[in-house]
Amino acid sequence: MTDSSVRAIVGLGNPGAEYEYTRHNAGFWFVDQLAEAYRADFRVESKFQGVTARIRIGGSDLLLLKPATFMNRSGQAVQALASFYKFAPEQILVAHDELDLPAGAARLKLGGGHGGHNGLRSVHQHLGENYARLRIGIGHPGNKDLVLDYVLGRPSQADLRAIEDALIRSQAALEMLVTQSWSKASQLLHTDPEKMAAKKEKGPPPEKKPT
Repeated sequence: MTDSSVRAIVGLGNPGAEYEYTRHNAGFWFVDQLAEAYRADFRVESKFQGVTARIRIGGSDLLLLKPATFMNRSGQAVQALASFYKFAPEQILVAHDELDLPAGAARLKLGGGHGGHNGLRSVHQHLGENYARLRIGIGHPGNKDLVLDYVLGRPSQADLRAIEDALIRSQAALEMLVTQSWSKASQLLHTDPEKMAAKKEKGPPPEKKPT
């Protein structure tokens, strides 16, 4: 992925107050955070089947989209946006909740499968698999039969704080992706924050004296 290649950030989630604070809406949380940080207002865009906002990072204009189609039809809104602006799949970053990562973790990924995620499955159907993703960890209930209730439930206070920390790091990574490179953004986001803090606290290694 080349520098500043991302042109749109799509947050996946379900519309409506009953879903607003559920784990499945972590993608919505991320684009809401971006809109607040950059003082952008969402507006209804019927042709994109959702709400959109515009932000500017480091001289680059980015579109934010929250589909209003419900999770399992998210691809309709993403395809409409991509077709209208003629965005290539790799120019679209899809932010979504990720069961396979613990709460507090977040990862960037380009391409690959949908992993059973209904929102990603829909995007695959309409856009193919070569789009970028921001995987926001929400943890796993430990039993696949509990997944539906889990993703549509609210996280614990501890998990919510961890997810919020991950969203802050994700915003910093996005800014680095746009202004510098995908590799530097990935390195920033994928580094364990506890290890980073411990390294800073420990300080640099002592200088070796010449022998």
